[in-house]
Amino acid sequence: MTPDIPAIQTQALSKIYENGRGCRNITLRIGQGEAFGFLGPNGAGKSTFVKTLVGLVRASGGEGTLLGSPIGSLEARRHIGYLPELYRYPEWLSGEEVMKMHAGLLGLRGEEARKRIRAGLDEVGIGKRGSDRVKQYSKGMQQRLGLACALLGDPAILFLDEPSSAMDPVGRREVRELLLELKKRGKTLFLNSHLMEDVEAVCDRMALMLNGDMIRSGTVGEMLKVKVRWRFKVGGFSPVLLDWLREASGLPVSAEQTEHAEEMSWEAPTWLEAELEHEEQAGLLNMLIVEQGMTLYESSIHQEKLEDWFLEAVSGRDQRGEQQ
Repeated sequence: MTPDIPAIQTQALSKIYENGRGCRNITLRIGQGEAFGFLGPNGAGKSTFVKTLVGLVRASGGEGTLLGSPIGSLEARRHIGYLPELYRYPEWLSGEEVMKMHAGLLGLRGEEARKRIRAGLDEVGIGKRGSDRVKQYSKGMQQRLGLACALLGDPAILFLDEPSSAMDPVGRREVRELLLELKKRGKTLFLNSHLMEDVEAVCDRMALMLNGDMIRSGTVGEMLKVKVRWRFKVGGFSPVLLDWLREASGLPVSAEQTEHAEEMSWEAPTWLEAELEHEEQAGLLNMLIVEQGMTLYESSIHQEKLEDWFLEAVSGRDQRGEQQ
């Protein structure tokens, strides 16, 4: 594969259903080896867009390619692994038998198929439970099985539609670690999710969908406009020291009483806050606090989270959903 060919590229790609729902005019360029997060509330049109990319539904307009091949073409499909949001496997089959069925669809046979099946089950954490029937699997285990099936053909591009939504916190962490490992191997990841921590931990860039439209896109850092705030819990504080701290440090320090008190006093602990660019500024404030005879109980960093950004981004907007 030529490195400068984008893994995923779309130009005004749309899929509109009869009820007017779907996705509209989505233009994206995702490089090889990139992890891209597609965020949005339930019903925003994310799954419709993914289904259009993998060729399960025909686009209403626009165009797209996967590693240079038109979406929906046989050549494009050869490059992809896909974990759908709604997955169903025959409950009377074992996990290994489900994998064997998928191996057959990929044209894998004999020792090569057995090797990949065993490695895939181990990689997603199913291991020896591969011989158990699907009906004995929890929803989280079935989701792991779906991920193993998506990886079976060693695809260059992975489309993962809510890959850890049915898992407990431990399972979600394990899946995030696996996705980071796949990213290191050079896989292109398209992560369709409403779980903020997954996108924040794994993805390089992201986009926000709402009511079928892509309303924002950029790197995770750009989208979050990351603000790093430091907090200092101090004793022996007096309001008169606040102006001194601001002048001595040149930083916008604010104060908030931790106790329910009408005014700040020497007795009650106080939180000081400041938006800082680097740790050296935090060190300066630590030094000045101690220098003035205050007691420094605690200092900590607080970074704006993706969930806060997401709620702010959709605040006040009508969320009609993809289907009603």
